[in-house]
Amino acid sequence: MISMTDGYVVLQVLVPVSAPDGSDGMETDSGRPVTVVIADDHPVYRQGLSRGFQLSGQIDVVAECEDGESALQAVREFGPQVAVLDYRLPSMDGIAVIHAMTRDGLPTRALLLTATTDSAVVYQAVEEGAYGYLGKDSPRTRIVEAVLKVARGGHVISEDASGGLAEEIRMRADRDTPVLSERERQVLRGFAEGKSIPQVAAELYLGASTVKTHTQRLYEKLGVSDRAAAVAEAMRRRLLE
Repeated sequence: MISMTDGYVVLQVLVPVSAPDGSDGMETDSGRPVTVVIADDHPVYRQGLSRGFQLSGQIDVVAECEDGESALQAVREFGPQVAVLDYRLPSMDGIAVIHAMTRDGLPTRALLLTATTDSAVVYQAVEEGAYGYLGKDSPRTRIVEAVLKVARGGHVISEDASGGLAEEIRMRADRDTPVLSERERQVLRGFAEGKSIPQVAAELYLGASTVKTHTQRLYEKLGVSDRAAAVAEAMRRRLLE
């Protein structure tokens, strides 16, 4: 049965498609098909994906959506195991939908299926709670496998996306790590050893006022206001290794 409601198509499959071996093909870990909501603003692609899922005999598509808002509404209404979302969706993009799902504590797991391979988008999707990230040009069998894995709580990221994700993590780590001068590191090590400013100054053959200047710069870079906090923050960021 197919019906239209509030911007999305509701599908109810009454007769399972037979698998090649003659079984109903619907067996998963729980013995039931995985329920899925699909959101993509290209109807031909969306309908083809839905048909492919149904033919797999392992996935039951409960709703097809053409924009982000209707996708989120369908997830709330039907509580599918997996939401297969495009990134570029009208009204709300796929990441905004994932953010709302995570914020509201919805149990549905998200798989972003998109043509976008921008590393920042991949990073944001994973950070917001996506369980999977695949290209829309992935083989249909690969997409089916990804949906089943995500439904079981696994994570799936395409090779292209994972490479970009690793690079994005590295770049963000570099941005988040303050650049300390050699003098600032020496002062920081002195504090870590329990030395006072006069003791550090004597050890480095510097004036106390110079060490105080380095100390103030340390505080600014680490976002702290005293020596103990500076040492603790430096240890957290592994700046003393």
